[in-house]
Amino acid sequence: MARQTWDDEEEDWGDDESDLDGEPTITCPHCGEEVYEDSPRCPSCENYLSLEDAPPTATNKPWWVLLGAGLGLLAFLRWLFV
Repeated sequence: MARQTWDDEEEDWGDDESDLDGEPTITCPHCGEEVYEDSPRCPSCENYLSLEDAPPTATNKPWWVLLGAGLGLLAFLRWLFV
């Protein structure tokens, strides 16, 4: 019976980050780091990975909401100073 040594075994000890915890990873489109696929943000650059996960900004509001807020503010100021 032949004895198996450590040299006979071929194991991958590389720095492949996709094998961590068995979770699939993707590349961050902003910095190029490996990120877990289900992460909303990149841990190294703190950018959101998709537009769906990013918080809404003021530019995403419809024009009529901004117009209504402006008209309401003008009406309040007119009532206040007249």
